[in-house]
Amino acid sequence: MNPTSHRSRTTRGTLLAGLGALTLMALTACGSGVTEPTGGGSPSAGGTEVVLTNCGRQVTVTGTPEAIVGLSPAQTELLLRLGLADRMVGQAQTATAPLPEDLRAQAADIPVLSEDTPPSREVLLRAAPDFVVAPTAYEFTAEQGFASLEQLQEAGVAAYVATGGCADRRMTGTVEDLFTDLANLGEALDAEEAAADLTEEARATLDDVAERVAGRDPLTVAQVYLEGNTLSAIGAGIEYDIIRRAGGANVFGPDDSEFAEFFAAQITPETLAERNPEALVFTVHDAAHEQATRDYLTRTFPDVEAVRAGRLIALSGSDVYPGTLGNVTAVRQVAAGLYPDAF
Repeated sequence: MNPTSHRSRTTRGTLLAGLGALTLMALTACGSGVTEPTGGGSPSAGGTEVVLTNCGRQVTVTGTPEAIVGLSPAQTELLLRLGLADRMVGQAQTATAPLPEDLRAQAADIPVLSEDTPPSREVLLRAAPDFVVAPTAYEFTAEQGFASLEQLQEAGVAAYVATGGCADRRMTGTVEDLFTDLANLGEALDAEEAAADLTEEARATLDDVAERVAGRDPLTVAQVYLEGNTLSAIGAGIEYDIIRRAGGANVFGPDDSEFAEFFAAQITPETLAERNPEALVFTVHDAAHEQATRDYLTRTFPDVEAVRAGRLIALSGSDVYPGTLGNVTAVRQVAAGLYPDAF
Protein backbone atom coordinates (compact mmCIF):
# COMPACT_ATOMS: atom_id res chain seq x y z
CA MET A 1 0.00 0.00 0.00
CA ASN A 2 1.21 3.47 -0.82
CA PRO A 3 -0.11 5.46 2.16
CA THR A 4 0.53 8.81 0.51
CA SER A 5 -2.18 8.06 -2.03
CA HIS A 6 -4.86 7.77 0.62
CA ARG A 7 -6.34 11.25 0.63
CA SER A 8 -9.95 10.23 -0.09
CA ARG A 9 -12.93 10.34 2.20
CA THR A 10 -13.05 6.54 2.28
CA THR A 11 -9.63 6.17 3.86
CA ARG A 12 -9.61 9.24 6.06
CA GLY A 13 -11.25 7.49 8.98
CA THR A 14 -8.56 4.87 9.43
CA LEU A 15 -5.35 5.19 7.49
CA LEU A 16 -4.88 8.89 6.80
CA ALA A 17 -5.45 9.75 10.45
CA GLY A 18 -1.79 8.89 10.96
CA LEU A 19 -0.22 9.80 7.64
CA GLY A 20 0.82 13.39 8.16
CA ALA A 21 2.04 12.68 11.65
CA LEU A 22 4.53 10.17 10.26
CA THR A 23 5.87 12.38 7.52
CA LEU A 24 6.31 15.63 9.40
CA MET A 25 8.95 16.64 11.91
CA ALA A 26 9.95 14.32 14.74
CA LEU A 27 7.56 15.19 17.51
CA THR A 28 7.11 13.90 21.02
CA ALA A 29 4.30 13.10 23.40
CA CYS A 30 2.23 15.61 25.26
CA GLY A 31 2.10 17.11 28.72
CA SER A 32 1.19 20.39 30.29
CA GLY A 33 2.21 22.97 32.82
CA VAL A 34 1.19 26.37 34.15
CA THR A 35 3.35 29.46 34.36
CA GLU A 36 2.81 33.03 35.44
CA PRO A 37 1.73 35.34 32.60
CA THR A 38 4.59 36.83 30.66
CA GLY A 39 2.69 39.72 29.13
CA GLY A 40 1.10 40.13 25.72
CA GLY A 41 -2.57 39.21 25.90
CA SER A 42 -4.91 39.04 28.84
CA PRO A 43 -4.31 36.43 31.53
CA SER A 44 -6.80 33.70 32.22
CA ALA A 45 -9.38 33.99 34.95
CA GLY A 46 -6.91 32.54 37.44
CA GLY A 47 -4.23 35.05 36.51
CA THR A 48 -1.99 32.48 34.82
CA GLU A 49 -1.31 31.20 31.36
CA VAL A 50 -1.33 27.54 30.42
CA VAL A 51 1.71 26.10 28.65
CA LEU A 52 1.17 22.72 27.01
CA THR A 53 4.00 20.54 25.74
CA ASN A 54 2.33 19.11 22.68
CA CYS A 55 4.17 16.94 20.13
CA GLY A 56 7.52 18.29 21.26
CA ARG A 57 6.55 21.96 21.02
CA GLN A 58 5.33 24.42 23.59
CA VAL A 59 1.83 25.80 23.11
CA THR A 60 1.07 28.84 25.22
CA VAL A 61 -2.56 29.67 25.92
CA THR A 62 -3.01 33.10 27.48
CA GLY A 63 -6.52 33.80 28.64
CA THR A 64 -9.51 31.60 27.97
CA PRO A 65 -9.95 30.71 24.27
CA GLU A 66 -13.25 32.02 22.93
CA ALA A 67 -12.98 31.05 19.23
CA ILE A 68 -12.28 27.33 18.95
CA VAL A 69 -12.18 25.09 15.86
CA GLY A 70 -12.36 21.29 15.73
CA LEU A 71 -10.56 20.03 12.65
CA SER A 72 -12.34 16.66 12.52
CA PRO A 73 -15.69 15.29 13.72
CA ALA A 74 -13.86 13.36 16.45
CA GLN A 75 -12.38 16.55 17.89
CA THR A 76 -15.63 18.46 17.37
CA GLU A 77 -17.41 15.79 19.41
CA LEU A 78 -14.84 16.06 22.19
CA LEU A 79 -15.19 19.85 22.31
CA LEU A 80 -18.97 19.61 22.41
CA ARG A 81 -18.81 17.03 25.21
CA LEU A 82 -16.65 19.51 27.10
CA GLY A 83 -19.54 21.99 26.88
CA LEU A 84 -17.82 24.40 24.49
CA ALA A 85 -20.44 24.72 21.72
CA ASP A 86 -20.95 28.44 22.35
CA ARG A 87 -17.22 29.06 21.93
CA MET A 88 -16.78 27.18 18.66
CA VAL A 89 -16.35 29.18 15.45
CA GLY A 90 -15.75 26.25 13.11
CA GLN A 91 -15.89 22.52 12.46
CA ALA A 92 -14.12 20.67 9.66
CA GLN A 93 -14.11 17.46 7.61
CA THR A 94 -17.79 17.09 8.45
CA ALA A 95 -18.50 14.60 5.65
CA THR A 96 -15.89 12.10 6.84
CA ALA A 97 -18.03 10.89 9.77
CA PRO A 98 -21.37 11.84 11.32
CA LEU A 99 -21.51 13.35 14.77
CA PRO A 100 -23.38 11.33 17.41
CA GLU A 101 -27.08 12.01 17.09
CA ASP A 102 -27.36 13.69 20.49
CA LEU A 103 -24.82 16.35 19.44
CA ARG A 104 -26.15 17.28 16.02
CA ALA A 105 -28.47 20.02 17.22
CA GLN A 106 -25.61 21.64 19.16
CA ALA A 107 -23.39 21.53 16.08
CA ALA A 108 -26.03 22.86 13.67
CA ASP A 109 -25.05 26.50 14.11
CA ILE A 110 -21.27 25.96 14.12
CA PRO A 111 -19.84 27.08 10.75
CA VAL A 112 -18.60 24.26 8.51
CA LEU A 113 -15.11 25.10 7.25
CA SER A 114 -14.61 21.98 5.11
CA GLU A 115 -16.27 18.65 4.33
CA ASP A 116 -13.91 15.99 2.92
CA THR A 117 -10.47 17.40 3.74
CA PRO A 118 -8.99 19.82 6.29
CA PRO A 119 -9.78 23.46 5.52
CA SER A 120 -7.37 25.53 3.48
CA ARG A 121 -5.14 28.00 5.28
CA GLU A 122 -7.24 30.92 4.03
CA VAL A 123 -10.54 29.40 5.16
CA LEU A 124 -9.22 28.48 8.60
CA LEU A 125 -7.68 31.89 9.26
CA ARG A 126 -10.81 33.63 7.98
CA ALA A 127 -12.72 31.99 10.84
CA ALA A 128 -10.41 33.93 13.23
CA PRO A 129 -9.83 31.11 15.74
CA ASP A 130 -7.71 31.47 18.84
CA PHE A 131 -7.49 27.70 19.51
CA VAL A 132 -7.52 24.81 17.02
CA VAL A 133 -7.70 21.08 17.81
CA ALA A 134 -6.73 18.32 15.34
CA PRO A 135 -6.41 14.52 15.43
CA THR A 136 -2.99 14.45 13.73
CA ALA A 137 -0.27 16.72 12.39
CA TYR A 138 -1.56 16.05 8.86
CA GLU A 139 -4.20 18.76 9.36
CA PHE A 140 -1.32 21.26 9.52
CA THR A 141 0.54 20.18 6.35
CA ALA A 142 1.46 23.36 4.48
CA GLU A 143 2.25 21.36 1.32
CA GLN A 144 -1.42 20.39 1.16
CA GLY A 145 -2.51 24.02 1.40
CA PHE A 146 -3.40 23.82 5.10
CA ALA A 147 -2.21 26.28 7.74
CA SER A 148 1.02 25.04 9.26
CA LEU A 149 1.69 25.07 12.98
CA GLU A 150 4.21 27.85 12.43
CA GLN A 151 1.75 29.95 10.43
CA LEU A 152 -0.89 29.56 13.11
CA GLN A 153 1.58 30.53 15.81
CA GLU A 154 2.51 33.65 13.82
CA ALA A 155 -1.20 34.48 13.63
CA GLY A 156 -1.57 34.11 17.40
CA VAL A 157 -3.53 30.87 17.18
CA ALA A 158 -2.80 28.04 19.62
CA ALA A 159 -2.90 24.65 17.85
CA TYR A 160 -3.22 21.31 19.64
CA VAL A 161 -2.61 17.86 18.10
CA ALA A 162 -4.10 14.80 19.78
CA THR A 163 -1.40 12.97 21.71
CA GLY A 164 -1.90 9.75 19.76
CA GLY A 165 -1.55 11.68 16.50
CA CYS A 166 1.92 13.03 17.23
CA ALA A 167 4.48 11.79 14.70
CA ASP A 168 6.49 9.53 16.97
CA ARG A 169 3.39 8.38 18.85
CA ARG A 170 1.16 7.23 15.98
CA MET A 171 2.82 3.81 15.88
CA THR A 172 2.76 3.28 19.66
CA GLY A 173 -0.32 5.26 20.71
CA THR A 174 -2.87 3.79 23.09
CA VAL A 175 -6.40 4.51 24.24
CA GLU A 176 -4.79 5.98 27.36
CA ASP A 177 -3.58 8.94 25.27
CA LEU A 178 -7.15 10.24 25.30
CA PHE A 179 -6.81 11.02 28.99
CA THR A 180 -3.75 13.16 28.35
CA ASP A 181 -5.80 15.13 25.84
CA LEU A 182 -8.73 15.52 28.21
CA ALA A 183 -6.45 16.83 30.96
CA ASN A 184 -4.67 19.23 28.60
CA LEU A 185 -7.78 20.54 26.88
CA GLY A 186 -9.68 20.84 30.13
CA GLU A 187 -6.92 23.00 31.55
CA ALA A 188 -6.32 25.09 28.43
CA LEU A 189 -9.99 25.69 27.67
CA ASP A 190 -11.20 26.29 31.23
CA ALA A 191 -13.27 23.10 31.14
CA GLU A 192 -11.52 21.06 33.81
CA GLU A 193 -14.68 19.88 35.56
CA ALA A 194 -16.24 18.61 32.34
CA ALA A 195 -12.94 16.96 31.36
CA ALA A 196 -12.75 15.24 34.73
CA ASP A 197 -16.31 13.95 34.33
CA LEU A 198 -15.58 12.58 30.86
CA THR A 199 -12.40 10.96 32.13
CA GLU A 200 -14.21 9.30 35.00
CA GLU A 201 -16.94 7.99 32.73
CA ALA A 202 -14.48 6.69 30.12
CA ARG A 203 -12.28 4.99 32.70
CA ALA A 204 -15.34 3.35 34.23
CA THR A 205 -16.25 1.95 30.81
CA LEU A 206 -12.75 0.58 30.27
CA ASP A 207 -12.70 -0.93 33.76
CA ASP A 208 -16.07 -2.55 33.15
CA VAL A 209 -14.86 -4.09 29.88
CA ALA A 210 -11.68 -5.34 31.56
CA GLU A 211 -13.72 -7.08 34.26
CA ARG A 212 -16.08 -8.67 31.73
CA VAL A 213 -13.31 -10.15 29.57
CA ALA A 214 -10.94 -11.09 32.39
CA GLY A 215 -9.92 -14.73 32.55
CA ARG A 216 -11.10 -15.64 29.06
CA ASP A 217 -8.92 -17.33 26.49
CA PRO A 218 -8.42 -14.47 24.02
CA LEU A 219 -9.87 -14.86 20.56
CA THR A 220 -7.49 -14.08 17.72
CA VAL A 221 -8.40 -10.91 15.82
CA ALA A 222 -7.35 -9.23 12.60
CA GLN A 223 -8.28 -5.60 12.03
CA VAL A 224 -8.65 -4.82 8.34
CA TYR A 225 -9.77 -2.06 6.01
CA LEU A 226 -11.22 -2.47 2.54
CA GLU A 227 -11.05 0.10 -0.24
CA GLY A 228 -12.49 -1.31 -3.44
CA ASN A 229 -10.78 -4.68 -3.66
CA THR A 230 -7.65 -3.52 -1.84
CA LEU A 231 -7.30 -5.12 1.58
CA SER A 232 -5.16 -3.57 4.30
CA ALA A 233 -4.36 -4.74 7.82
CA ILE A 234 -3.73 -2.66 10.93
CA GLY A 235 -0.80 -3.78 13.06
CA ALA A 236 0.11 -0.96 15.45
CA GLY A 237 -1.07 2.21 17.15
CA ILE A 238 -4.33 2.99 18.89
CA GLU A 239 -6.20 0.48 16.75
CA TYR A 240 -3.92 -2.31 17.99
CA ASP A 241 -4.48 -1.23 21.60
CA ILE A 242 -8.26 -1.18 21.14
CA ILE A 243 -8.19 -4.89 20.25
CA ARG A 244 -5.91 -5.68 23.17
CA ARG A 245 -8.10 -3.87 25.68
CA ALA A 246 -11.17 -5.63 24.30
CA GLY A 247 -9.62 -8.98 25.19
CA GLY A 248 -8.52 -9.95 21.70
CA ALA A 249 -5.15 -11.22 20.49
CA ASN A 250 -4.02 -9.35 17.39
CA VAL A 251 -2.74 -11.63 14.61
CA PHE A 252 -0.85 -8.69 13.09
CA GLY A 253 1.48 -6.63 15.27
CA PRO A 254 4.26 -4.04 15.36
CA ASP A 255 6.91 -6.76 15.35
CA ASP A 256 5.81 -7.85 11.88
CA SER A 257 8.00 -6.46 9.11
CA GLU A 258 4.97 -5.04 7.29
CA PHE A 259 4.41 -2.59 10.14
CA ALA A 260 7.98 -1.52 10.78
CA GLU A 261 7.33 2.03 9.53
CA PHE A 262 3.56 2.45 9.26
CA PHE A 263 0.66 1.18 11.31
CA ALA A 264 -1.20 -0.15 8.24
CA ALA A 265 -0.08 -2.30 5.34
CA GLN A 266 -1.67 -3.74 2.22
CA ILE A 267 -1.95 -7.53 2.44
CA THR A 268 -3.00 -10.31 0.12
CA PRO A 269 -6.10 -12.42 0.82
CA GLU A 270 -3.77 -15.40 1.18
CA THR A 271 -1.94 -13.69 4.05
CA LEU A 272 -5.16 -13.13 5.96
CA ALA A 273 -6.41 -16.63 5.27
CA GLU A 274 -3.14 -18.08 6.55
CA ARG A 275 -3.50 -16.22 9.87
CA ASN A 276 -7.07 -17.56 10.13
CA PRO A 277 -8.31 -15.11 12.79
CA GLU A 278 -11.30 -16.02 14.93
CA ALA A 279 -12.72 -12.52 14.51
CA LEU A 280 -12.43 -9.72 11.99
CA VAL A 281 -12.71 -6.07 13.01
CA PHE A 282 -13.09 -3.54 10.21
CA THR A 283 -13.62 0.21 10.05
CA VAL A 284 -16.19 1.88 7.81
CA HIS A 285 -17.34 5.38 6.90
CA ASP A 286 -21.01 4.66 6.14
CA ALA A 287 -23.61 1.89 5.86
CA ALA A 288 -22.83 1.17 2.20
CA HIS A 289 -19.12 0.75 2.98
CA GLU A 290 -19.98 -1.59 5.85
CA GLN A 291 -22.15 -3.78 3.65
CA ALA A 292 -19.55 -3.85 0.88
CA THR A 293 -16.89 -4.93 3.36
CA ARG A 294 -19.09 -7.64 4.88
CA ASP A 295 -19.90 -8.96 1.41
CA TYR A 296 -16.21 -9.01 0.42
CA LEU A 297 -15.06 -10.77 3.59
CA THR A 298 -17.84 -13.34 3.43
CA ARG A 299 -17.24 -14.03 -0.25
CA THR A 300 -13.44 -14.09 -0.10
CA PHE A 301 -12.86 -15.92 3.19
CA PRO A 302 -15.63 -18.51 3.62
CA ASP A 303 -13.26 -20.91 5.38
CA VAL A 304 -11.67 -18.39 7.76
CA GLU A 305 -12.88 -19.00 11.31
CA ALA A 306 -14.09 -15.41 11.77
CA VAL A 307 -16.44 -15.74 8.81
CA ARG A 308 -17.56 -19.24 9.72
CA ALA A 309 -18.42 -18.04 13.23
CA GLY A 310 -20.02 -14.80 12.05
CA ARG A 311 -17.61 -12.62 14.07
CA LEU A 312 -17.44 -9.63 11.75
CA ILE A 313 -17.28 -6.47 13.87
CA ALA A 314 -17.72 -3.08 12.19
CA LEU A 315 -16.43 0.13 13.77
CA SER A 316 -17.00 3.71 12.69
CA GLY A 317 -13.77 5.04 11.22
CA SER A 318 -14.05 8.14 13.41
CA ASP A 319 -13.88 5.98 16.53
CA VAL A 320 -10.26 5.05 15.85
CA TYR A 321 -9.08 8.63 15.34
CA PRO A 322 -6.46 9.74 17.89
CA GLY A 323 -7.90 11.86 20.67
CA THR A 324 -11.52 10.81 20.54
CA LEU A 325 -13.98 9.40 23.03
CA GLY A 326 -14.80 6.92 20.29
CA ASN A 327 -11.65 4.99 21.24
CA VAL A 328 -13.42 3.93 24.43
CA THR A 329 -16.65 3.20 22.57
CA ALA A 330 -14.68 1.01 20.18
CA VAL A 331 -13.11 -1.02 23.00
CA ARG A 332 -16.54 -1.89 24.38
CA GLN A 333 -18.00 -2.57 20.93
CA VAL A 334 -15.18 -4.96 19.99
CA ALA A 335 -15.34 -6.73 23.36
CA ALA A 336 -19.11 -7.22 23.01
CA GLY A 337 -18.59 -8.62 19.52
CA LEU A 338 -15.92 -11.04 20.71
CA TYR A 339 -17.65 -12.15 23.90
CA PRO A 340 -21.39 -11.37 23.62
CA ASP A 341 -22.24 -13.58 26.58
CA ALA A 342 -20.26 -11.20 28.82
CA PHE A 343 -22.46 -8.20 27.99
